[in-house]
Parts: sequence; structure tokens; C-alpha cells
Amino acid sequence: MAALDDAIRKLLFLESPALLEANHHFHRYFTDGVSVEVLRDGEVRGETVRLVDLEHPERNDWLAVNQFTVVENGHERRPDIVLFLNGLPIAVIELKNPADEQVSVKDAFKQFLTYKAEIPSLFHYNGALVISDGLQARVGTLSANWERFQPWRTIDGDAPAPATAPQLDVLLQGAFAPVRFLDLLQHFIVFEDDGEKVIKKMAAYHQYHAVNKAIAHAIDASAPQGDRRIGVIWHTQGSGKSLTMAFFAGKIIRHPAMENPTLVVITDRNDLDDQLFGTFSGCYELLRQKPLQADSRDHLRELLNVASGGVIFTTIQKFMPEERGDAYPLLSPRRNIVVIADEAHRSQYGFSGKVDSEEGVVTYGFAKHMRDALPHASFIGFTGTPVELTDRSTPAVFGDYIDIYDIQQAVEDGATVPIYYEARLAKLALSDVERPKLDVEFEEVTEGEEMTERERLKTKWSGLEAMVGRLGRLRWTVYASLAALAILVLHVYQFVP
Repeated sequence: MAALDDAIRKLLFLESPALLEANHHFHRYFTDGVSVEVLRDGEVRGETVRLVDLEHPERNDWLAVNQFTVVENGHERRPDIVLFLNGLPIAVIELKNPADEQVSVKDAFKQFLTYKAEIPSLFHYNGALVISDGLQARVGTLSANWERFQPWRTIDGDAPAPATAPQLDVLLQGAFAPVRFLDLLQHFIVFEDDGEKVIKKMAAYHQYHAVNKAIAHAIDASAPQGDRRIGVIWHTQGSGKSLTMAFFAGKIIRHPAMENPTLVVITDRNDLDDQLFGTFSGCYELLRQKPLQADSRDHLRELLNVASGGVIFTTIQKFMPEERGDAYPLLSPRRNIVVIADEAHRSQYGFSGKVDSEEGVVTYGFAKHMRDALPHASFIGFTGTPVELTDRSTPAVFGDYIDIYDIQQAVEDGATVPIYYEARLAKLALSDVERPKLDVEFEEVTEGEEMTERERLKTKWSGLEAMVGRLGRLRWTVYASLAALAILVLHVYQFVP
């Protein structure tokens, strides 16, 4: 009993008075348990008290309370619905009357700002916040701003719910079913420190279901009878692809079937390697370890020469042998190595050899050397752009699509901003001096052609295409395109977090 009292005392008096820091501290208790000391057989031993049975959701105590009253610092508030898990207020739902034209779902969001300021202790143990006005419904975290409250579009992840289905019903059934909700809280929440403040992030529905599909594929692919091709996840740019990769890494590391795997995260550019490494470094609690970045070929070999574990970042170019034509040495024969490739359609191929005509040596691409080093590793690819229909290499290396979240879905969910295209007439400026030369030059160019072919070419090239191709027009088009691209980039970065 003394150990239980100690655990309860730690829960009641979290170390930080700041709301988000206290919530962060509780989240560690939720996922890892509360460490206590127990006197057994005359010795003091460390034990862990679990707050929730994560493996058997039905063994927990679930309770939804309507109009739960909270009094704190002279303020009395009654949130619409508080969800309790084993006595802990794990979620709060704020509802607005759909019949009242003066309020909307955003007013429910503003209500949470008031609650957090006036009754913060209610949110020390919070996992998720839900807002709805009867028509729209969104879910977010304690630190989420209005834009980061997202809809939940599916119940089982196989297909989006019909547009006629009430959004709140879809959200509650899709995210708050006990199995999924505990999974969401345990594996799909991170606290990122951007240097100025800590931000709590929770996976959106497309990230949650894509990761769980990928986990199932990874277990099958890495099994003794597996083909080592996990598959490809295509999530459009701006929809949180890097965080999806981190969620996948965090969950696959803890899966018992993988037996403490080693993860190798591959990019093809140093700047992308640094960027992705920064994202994973911010999620080190989710990964249960700090990722490491290979700074040379020798360092990469050193990092991969381990018995188990590890999250290693490297560019694919480091899998090139020291000398042209040499084979890359075997680094590990283990099957529980997972290679995570960012932008899977680039630089990940090259199995067939090419003979150098001058040196007479056979050279191979990066993919061949990577598989020489890790012959039994399994491969998964993440991309923000669709793989071309004519691209046969990507499925051959990684397998088929696991999950697709295209730009249309992202725009509908508010994850990215829409891009509009406006058709315009091409401005042509052909000087009077150049016009008489066209027919003469055409006759010279087509002198060897039959008459019927010359007439066909004359008809074709007298059209808009040839006129647009003049040097002055091309120069003007390039300048205009660069200016439009700069404006588009500035516009997108105003909205994409």
C-alpha cells in the first residue's frame, strides 16, 4: 500500500506548476508507469506502477460525465463532457448548440482557452480535446492552436466516412474506441521543443492509420518467409510526412515481434538528412533513445556493427565502397533491421552493374551496396509525391502502396492550402522585321521533305507552339515563372506549419 500511496502522491503533485510541463510529466507516467520503491525481503527494490492496462482496454474503468463541475482559484466551470480513465480526466469535450446561429465550432475552441486559464488542474492529465458545433467536429491537444485542431474522417481507417455521417459520431467512434484511443495516447503523441516552447502534437487520422498499416506490413516483411519489402506511404507535401515517419519508428521499436530492431533512416541529401534528424531528435522519448547521425562511411559501419537497437541516420551515398568496383562489406545479417527511405522514388535503385569503358570495372548503384551491407533488412519508403505509373523500380525495391493521402484529401482536411491555376493567353511579340523571314527559313529547313509532308509541317508549326518558342518569349516566360514560384512559396509557408 505504501508504494501505491507514493504513486498517487506523485500523480497529485506533478513536478511542474506550468500546465504543459505538468501534462508532459504525466504523459511519461501514462506511457512508462510511475517508479516507486518497495521493501521486499528486507531489501528496497524499484517497481513500476502502471496507471492503465494498455494491453487489455476492457480491464480499465471508463466513465463519461456530463456537466462535471470544477472549482479552482475562485472560478467555477462546467465543461460539457469529461471522459475519465481509471479516475483520470483524460479528455474533455466542448459542444455548441447547432441551432444557435451566433456560435460555431471555433467558439468551442475559445472556450477551452478560458478553461485552461481558469481551471488548469483539470488538464494536467489530459490526452485530447474535442470541439463540435453539431455539424463540425475536431480534435486537438493542449498546445494546439485553432489551425491544429483537425477532423477525424474515418472510423476503421479502410475508407473515409460518408459525407452525410455526423462528424462528431465519426470522431468519437474512430478515435475514442478504447483500443484505438489507448493506442493513440501511447504511440502517437510527442512533445517537441523548438527552443522557445514545448509543443504537444498528436497524430492526425491519416498518420495514425498509415502507421498501423505499415507496422503490420513490416512484421510480415521481416518474418523468415517475408520478402523484405514493406511498401510505400505516399502522403502529400505539408501533411506531416516527417512526423509520420517518427511515429512509425517509435511504434516499430516497441513491437515485441521485432526484438529491439535497428532502424536506418536514409535520405539522398545532407540538408534533408539534417532536417529529418532534427524531427526525430525532438521525438527521442517516443523512440526510447536518441538517434545518431553517421558523419562518414567509417562512422556508418561502426554504428551498424551492433547486436541490436539504434536509430541511425545516413545519406545513401555513404553506402558507396571506397574504391570503384569494390563490393560493400557485410555489416549485419540480422532480419530485424528496418531501412526507412525518405523520398523513396529518388536514388534508391541501381541493382544491375555497369561496365566502365575506360577502367574496365563493373559499378553498381547505391541500392546494391546497401543490400550487400544489410542483406536481410526490410525496406519501407515514404514520399510526398506520387510514384510515376511507369516507375517499376520503386515497387520492386519497396513493394506496393501501403497508404495514400493525396493533396485533395489534405486540402479538404485543411492540412494544406489549395493551389489554383489560372489559364492565360500567351503574349507574342514578333517584330515586323522577322515576319518576312519565316516562310523563307521554313522552305530551307523542309527542303528535303515531300510536298504533302511540307504542307503538314507548315500547318503544324504555323500554330501557337512555334511562336511561343522564340527567344524573347522564352526569356519572358522564365522570368514570369520564377516570380510566380517565389510568390507561391511565400504563400504556402504562411499556412503550412
